Amino acid sequence: MSKGVQIAVGATAIAALLGWYGLSNLDAAASFRYYQSLDDFRAAPEALAGENARVHGYVALGSIERDVPGKRVRFAVQNTPPHAGGEAGAPLTVVFASLETPDLFKDGAEIVLEGRLAGAGSDAVFHADRLMAKCPSKFDSSPTQSASF
Repeated sequence: MSKGVQIAVGATAIAALLGWYGLSNLDAAASFRYYQSLDDFRAAPEALAGENARVHGYVALGSIERDVPGKRVRFAVQNTPPHAGGEAGAPLTVVFASLETPDLFKDGAEIVLEGRLAGAGSDAVFHADRLMAKCPSKFDSSPTQSASF
């Protein structure tokens, strides 16, 4: 086989593999969303279908329960920050399949969960495969007075 034929066969194989990879990942890229709020998630059809989802919320105060023998953490997530006051809405029960939580995971923490919903109505439980806690802003402060020279 000549060098030109070998290069053509190699280029064709690479093009076919890249085409296959692109087509196999086309559906995942088209349906990607960074995350949904808890209210948007409950209204979405993905929540009912049990598909993978990414949900944003806040850890409800006093809801964290660590099950050491079962190697999981159970807690509730609400749509609004607990310290903001006002209506928190119905919390969503979450089971995280690991005891290794982020350092910033605590009551009232802002979090994003990846996983799927099991069950329906008030018995629904979100089974999280991944838990990300947001770092609170350390730059929020009260307005300062102007310095006069």
